[in-house]
Amino acid sequence: MHAVEVIHSKRDGHRLTDEQIDWVVAAHTRGDVADEQMAALAMAILLNGMDAGEIARWTQAMIDSGEVLSFGDVGRPLVDKHSTGGVGDKITLPLAPLVAACGAAVPQLSGRGLGHTGGTLDKLEAIPGWRACLTQEEIATQLADVGAVVCATTPTLAPADRKLYALRDVTGTVESIPLIASSIMSKKIAEGTDGLVLDVKVGSGAFMKTPERARELAETMVAIGSAHGLATTALLTDMSVPLGRAVGNALEVAEAVEVLRGGGPADVVELTVALAREMLALAGITGVDPAQVLASGQAYEVWERMIAAQGGDPSAPLPTASHVEELVAERSGVLARLDAYAVGVAGWRLGAGRARKEDAVQAAAGVRLLVDVGAEVEAGQPLLELHTDTPQAVDGARAALAGGVVISDEPAARPPLLMDAIRP
Repeated sequence: MHAVEVIHSKRDGHRLTDEQIDWVVAAHTRGDVADEQMAALAMAILLNGMDAGEIARWTQAMIDSGEVLSFGDVGRPLVDKHSTGGVGDKITLPLAPLVAACGAAVPQLSGRGLGHTGGTLDKLEAIPGWRACLTQEEIATQLADVGAVVCATTPTLAPADRKLYALRDVTGTVESIPLIASSIMSKKIAEGTDGLVLDVKVGSGAFMKTPERARELAETMVAIGSAHGLATTALLTDMSVPLGRAVGNALEVAEAVEVLRGGGPADVVELTVALAREMLALAGITGVDPAQVLASGQAYEVWERMIAAQGGDPSAPLPTASHVEELVAERSGVLARLDAYAVGVAGWRLGAGRARKEDAVQAAAGVRLLVDVGAEVEAGQPLLELHTDTPQAVDGARAALAGGVVISDEPAARPPLLMDAIRP
């Protein structure tokens, strides 16, 4: 086969054959198809799409580029969660130990943040001593002993996706739903779990800005899961407002610990419990109420063991920023809008995120939200705290928030957090 022929085929709106897909993915992974050729094919896919059969085969080809993990018999059903990314989305932190406390095993292979969305590994690395990189044997041992592990993806998992993702990022082809869906699902299927719950975010702070696009992505991923024998459910959840009141690495860890101790913001608790219920259903675990388990503190005990198993000290003080400034209300009224994207960019500029994968992040940087959408405020009242170790970054953060924090005379309320569920 020749790469140009495959590119021509998709460019002209034809369906790629199984043989074409298998060959081009494998050839690009081993370096026989040049990056510029794969970039051209990615653009053709973005413009002309793929049908369900093509997407399933493309996903399988990316799985086949590496190894499928096997954790052996850990004594519990294996179930995982994936979020498409948002602002203040620390849900993995309380969710993994909660589901483990309810009787399942959670191998949560996670990533780092890029741009305005935070990364789970960046958050956990704010804990002194905690390490992200584990061997497959270490993951299996921790799953059997603790029931939950959150760690970095192993390098042998879907290497084709790593190469293609880097190309998509610089060639304007990130938005292709077939490529997004196959990227996510190839790694999740290769993890070898029994069930997967997808948290597909919708709104200004999400990758998918509209319910229609989010639903299309969710349905595509659920279909891929079904085609590969992986029980998959998706929840559509709101990301027009940040989740919880903490945005930033150490700030979010502290909030997650509050939730695990039976407190924390209501929206974080609501989403954690909703996702736990979906995960337990896929794992076949009945008769356990995750809300009660969370409130009891049992999940916090699993959290302590999970962190300690990866070298972290769950009792150690978290880093705090050397510089904190407040953003205050310019007038009295109702906080009508607290835009997730604006808050995410502010946190990123304060040092909580990175513009390039190789950039460092500040563990203590971020934004603390002091007022909920819909609350009445007085002129001069603090609305947000800006945390950073680089005071010169504050002006950029304030600029990011301009227009994203709106006070009105009219009543306002946060949109419903749980929007819909997509099942096979």
